Amino acid sequence: MVHMPTVNSTATPDRGSGMEHLQAYRAAGGGKHRANKPIEARARNRRLLMAAAVLFAAGIANTESNAQSGPFAPMAGSWSGGGVVTLDDGSTERIRCRAKYAPIGPTMEMSLTCASDAYKFILGANVRAEGSAITGSWSEASRNISGSLQGRGGGGNFEVAVSAAGFNANLMLRTSGNKQTVTLRADSQFRGANISLSR
Repeated sequence: MVHMPTVNSTATPDRGSGMEHLQAYRAAGGGKHRANKPIEARARNRRLLMAAAVLFAAGIANTESNAQSGPFAPMAGSWSGGGVVTLDDGSTERIRCRAKYAPIGPTMEMSLTCASDAYKFILGANVRAEGSAITGSWSEASRNISGSLQGRGGGGNFEVAVSAAGFNANLMLRTSGNKQTVTLRADSQFRGANISLSR
């Protein structure tokens, strides 16, 4: 009689059913995906930030390109200097001046402030060029007057006439590199001014 070996059930570990293995695999896989979610979110945020930075830089470059390519481009920036103003009574005074020009394509915002010990004017203007023709509006803050302007020019050199009720003046600007001259001739308020600026 041949005795067959028997399997000792207590010596064999219980490996469980196939369903239990599948559930364990899914649980492990689910935990792995949950751990990856914060990493994926951070990567997505980095991509969004990079895209925003690229768009912002492109916008700045486009603005700078427009400022540098228009008819007012040679004037862009802040300027300072001084000159002489001739008053209604024919007397003259030394004045200190600062100007700021902000061109964007065919348009420009500008300000010119000049002062002496006893005199001051604050001129502001918004201008537009269409070919060589210049049009726009202007104001003088210290006397609370404003009006229109028109003239001609290009490349940082302009001659314009400004007008308002009871006031007319001619303004000439000549720009060469980092040097600029401003000449004003008026029929009231003051007779004129000759100003030299640099940046």
